Amino acid sequence: MALTGILLAAGRGRRFDPSGVENKLLQTLAGGEIVVAASAKNMLAVLPRVLAVVREGDDKVAALLGRLGCEVRVCATADLGMGESLVTAIDYTKGAEGWLIGLGDMPHVRPDTMRALVATIERGARIAAPVFEGRRGNPVAFSAYHLPLLLALEGDQGARAILKSHAVSEVVVDDDGIVRDIDTKQDL
Repeated sequence: MALTGILLAAGRGRRFDPSGVENKLLQTLAGGEIVVAASAKNMLAVLPRVLAVVREGDDKVAALLGRLGCEVRVCATADLGMGESLVTAIDYTKGAEGWLIGLGDMPHVRPDTMRALVATIERGARIAAPVFEGRRGNPVAFSAYHLPLLLALEGDQGARAILKSHAVSEVVVDDDGIVRDIDTKQDL
């Protein structure tokens, strides 16, 4: 079974910079890596196909992700919420056997965590989510069973409603990266 990686990188990052001048995805982490590049490289280390979704006009992020080996799709309705970006990706890859859905502003998720989620889906789970110290995080993996529900998403909730209403195989990990995103400059 080959899951497809989806990297959601179409948000505006208004908490990071309310003015919208600084794109948090293009900021440099303490170790010297660019936020979205680190997120993409970790996913690309696990999956042969990664589709990144960017917002219209975000040419720098799109170009960077393309150079790294991601397929890139533009979501014209990204400002309506994460659900729009996710539907763009799922619709484009609807022939996949499943998806590992990650966020462009979560560069600290380790590849071994992603491998564990993929393996859980390969063993028959329909949804797999990582848990660190009792907290559920990202990325989340879905089997193709949930294709109709994923395609019906809208707004800013992403797949949260699906997780609340369906069985989730929780994968306990020793990886605080699943609960660490970049929301403020201090997070860098």
